[in-house]
Amino acid sequence: MQSLFYTPRFPFNDMKTPLAYFVLLLCTAERFEAAPPGRVAEPVHAGRFWHITDLHLDPTYNLAPDPTKVCFSSKGVPATGAGPFGDYVCDSPYSLIQSAFMHIKSLVQPNDFFIWTGDSPPHVPVSELSTSMVIQVLSNLTQTIRQHFPNVTVFPAIGNHDYWPQDQLPTSTNDIYKAAARLWKPWLEDQALETLSQGGFYTQLVRTGIRVISVNSILYYGPNQATVNMSDPAGQFEWLEDTLEKADANKEKVFIIAHVPLGFLPFTRNLTAIRDEPNERLLNICRRYSHVIAGHFYGHTHKDSVMVLLDHKGEAVNSVFVSPAVTPIKSSWETYSNNPAVRLYFYDKQDFGILDIWQYFLNLTEANLKQRADWKLEYVMTKAFSLPDLRPVSLRRLALQLWVLPNSAFDTYFAHFTVGFDGLPPCRGECKLLQLCAMLFMDQSSYSACVGEQHHRHSLASDIL
Repeated sequence: MQSLFYTPRFPFNDMKTPLAYFVLLLCTAERFEAAPPGRVAEPVHAGRFWHITDLHLDPTYNLAPDPTKVCFSSKGVPATGAGPFGDYVCDSPYSLIQSAFMHIKSLVQPNDFFIWTGDSPPHVPVSELSTSMVIQVLSNLTQTIRQHFPNVTVFPAIGNHDYWPQDQLPTSTNDIYKAAARLWKPWLEDQALETLSQGGFYTQLVRTGIRVISVNSILYYGPNQATVNMSDPAGQFEWLEDTLEKADANKEKVFIIAHVPLGFLPFTRNLTAIRDEPNERLLNICRRYSHVIAGHFYGHTHKDSVMVLLDHKGEAVNSVFVSPAVTPIKSSWETYSNNPAVRLYFYDKQDFGILDIWQYFLNLTEANLKQRADWKLEYVMTKAFSLPDLRPVSLRRLALQLWVLPNSAFDTYFAHFTVGFDGLPPCRGECKLLQLCAMLFMDQSSYSACVGEQHHRHSLASDIL
């Protein structure tokens, strides 16, 4: 399928296909294996910020004698492992969210800030919620964050569940956009609050040299019938380009945050997280302003993954991070869930490139057995994969290395994908292919070529590396 906005061009006249280009990339890669765990130190003179996402508070959670009545979010599926901090078929009880915040509170430093990428209400049928109930959940969690972190600035983004009916976020002002602006006023400036209340997006300077752009990616989300066939819902594309242009003129770098990520979902074939056409258009904008954008940060999938945006020459230009969720909920059709997680990023104070991730998690099964929430450091990304930093070139190196068969680094990556979920089946064949194609190819043309040439690529990767 030909891209509407961008067709990859591969360098060198003899490079006729993405497969040939992929071979060229593999030839430049260095072999590595996952590093063993050990003591680590923070990057020297680095800035820090925390990422929380997909809290999905379920206020109905209770340790009922009937396992089908423990939580509305399980939709009748028995919560057979239910304990004080939740169950894998349920959304978050308040105790789980509080334990996450208490863990962060023990580690937060005076100059830290937060990004909060959406989805506060639970996964329940539309009839179980209302506009007022969604606003109440947003209010409760906003107040909880403020109580735990009264002196920390938080930059939120709106998720698809942060509206009623879910997914149907409109292109103009409404009760929920206005409520979000009112609730987040302690963190955001007047200009940011104005665009937030009108379209669910905003920008604000974090500190000198670095700006957050909070994109309302639900305007491009497939299930959103309110924006079908709109070329620029809420004028956000025009606003985004204008904001990036101004940041460039002011010599600022930008962190883009949103709920639903760009690119392809890593656990299913040929499905973009947002609609195809907006995905291509946003990628085109991000390539054009890649020198301004210092990183992308998303939630929504509940899983832990990274992507690298390549330009038309195949150069790595942007690092893209999808953070795992606080909620552990697992749908009945899913093979695996995730343990609850929160994340700490380190960035370079000079060019604002991302230096490292410290991923924290709670083993939910263990916490329920011990009746105590012992949040732990799951991994440090540079150490886990022997990377110098998490800049685009380093993430491209990681993506290429994970193609190698056999390769223990991919097994490590996939274990982190579900935040150490117990009983994880191996990811081989189609599963591995989809993970790696999504990681390295974010536009339709190159992704389609990647998933379509799998047999050739696997044999070539083994031969070359």
